[in-house]
Amino acid sequence: MRIPVPDELLPADRLGRVHFVGIGGAALSGIARIMAARGVPVTGSDDHDTPFLPSLRELGVTVHLGYDAAHVGEAETVVVTTAARDDNPEVLAARERGLRLLPRSAGLAAVMHGARVLAVAGTHGKTTTTSLLTVALLETGGDPTYAVGGVLSATGHNAEAGSGDLFVAEADESDGAFLVYRPHAALVTNVAADHLDQWGSEEAYRAAFVDFLDRIDPAGFLVCCVDDPGAADLARTAGGRGLTVVAVGEAPAADLRVTDLAFEGTSSSFTVVDDGTELGRVTLQIPGRHYVVDAAAALAVGLRLGHDFDALRRGLESFTGTQRRMERKGEAGGVRVYDSYAHHPREIAGDLQAARAVAGEGRLLVAFQPHLVSRTRIFGPEMGRELGAADEVVVLDVYLAREDFDPAVTGRLVADSVPLPEGRVHHASDRDAVPALLAGMARPGDLVLTLGAGDVTELGPRVLELLERADA
Repeated sequence: MRIPVPDELLPADRLGRVHFVGIGGAALSGIARIMAARGVPVTGSDDHDTPFLPSLRELGVTVHLGYDAAHVGEAETVVVTTAARDDNPEVLAARERGLRLLPRSAGLAAVMHGARVLAVAGTHGKTTTTSLLTVALLETGGDPTYAVGGVLSATGHNAEAGSGDLFVAEADESDGAFLVYRPHAALVTNVAADHLDQWGSEEAYRAAFVDFLDRIDPAGFLVCCVDDPGAADLARTAGGRGLTVVAVGEAPAADLRVTDLAFEGTSSSFTVVDDGTELGRVTLQIPGRHYVVDAAAALAVGLRLGHDFDALRRGLESFTGTQRRMERKGEAGGVRVYDSYAHHPREIAGDLQAARAVAGEGRLLVAFQPHLVSRTRIFGPEMGRELGAADEVVVLDVYLAREDFDPAVTGRLVADSVPLPEGRVHHASDRDAVPALLAGMARPGDLVLTLGAGDVTELGPRVLELLERADA
C-alpha cells in the first residue's frame, strides 16, 4: 500500500497517540521503539508475531496480533507499512475517521527531527553498513540514535533512542523513502538496478539516487564506495554539484583506500590509507570483501565527523554482525550452518564468496529462496548463475511477500540457470522437505547457507536439529 508523504512533516512529539499498522516489521518496529522510548504513546498491530515485538512489549507498547478496526483505538496518527493490503481494516478505519496517515518514511522523519542525520543508502549492504557505523560511533563515547533494518548483535535491538545529536539511519530506496530525509551526511554503498517493480526502469532507479543528492545538507558530505560503477558515477555527479565527496575503496583514486586485504576463516583484515596517510590496520570478525568496503565507508564517515581512528577501529573490530547477514546459526555433526538475507544477484555473489572462505576445505551447500515475483522475473537467470559458486544448490519457490503468485515465475526459473552438473541442483517446491534434503547431503566439514529475504531463515535451525539427531 502506498500512503502519500504529507506536505508538512511533524516531529514525533506533535503526532499525538501513534498506531503502527505492521509494527512487527524491521522498519516500523524500530520507529515505534524510538517513539516509545521518548514518551510518545504507541500501539501497533501485525498479522503475525515477529522477533521485533518482545522488546516493544517490554517498553509497554500494546501489540495486537491480527488486524481489526478497533485496534486503532484513540490514535491520532497511523503509520502504515508498505506491505499493508488496500483492504486493511485499520487503514480503512483511519481514513474514515480522518486520522493522519503516514508512510514509514514520514514516521522515520518524525523521529529524526532536530538531529544530525547520517543516512546510509545503496542497493546492497545498507543494513550491515548502518550497523558498522553505529557500533563505531558508540565506541567513540557518543550515544547516537539509530534505526537499522535488522537486529544489531552488539545491542540486541534494531533501534535505540540515544542522547546524542547524531541519528544513524538506514535509508531505503525501494519505495523512495530516502527522498524524504534531510541528512547532514550520506553514505552510498552501491547503485545497481533493483526494485524495478516500483521504479519502472533502471534509468528511473538510478535517477532517484541523483535526486537523493539534493536532500543532503550542502554543508555536509557524501561518502561513496567508488569500486562500484554506479556509486562512482554518483560521486562524480555530486562533485560536479559542489558537494563534498569522500571516495572509498581499493581504487588508487579513492580518498580513503583499503589495501592489503586478507581473509582467513570468519575474519577479514585490511590497511587504511586516508588522503595518502596510512592510519593502521583493521581486523573484522566478519568475512568477505564487500564487508571490508562497508566497514571502510563507515570509518570514512566517522573520520570526517572528527572522531579518532583508534576508537572507530575498536568499534568496527567489536562488530559481530547483524541478524540475517552471514549469521552463524550453529554447528552439528561437524557441519556449520549460516543464514543470510541476500536476494539480489550481486548480494548472492558477495555472500557466496564470503561463505566459500569460511567453508575452507569443506563443501558449500546453499538453499536459496527467491524473493518477489517481479524481482525473480527480471533477475532469476542471473541469480542462478551466481549460485553456481556453490557445490550443491537447493532452490525453493518464490517468497511472494506483497505480490500475487504467477505460475510462470517459480524457483524453477532460477534453478534451471545454475551452472552446476546434473544432480547438484535441486528445485524444491515443498519448503518443508528442504531441511531433510540439506541434512542428508551435508558431510562433516561442510557449510550450509540458507539464503534469501523470506522465511528460508527458519530452515537453518531445523537442519541443525536433524544433524544433531543423526549425530546422537
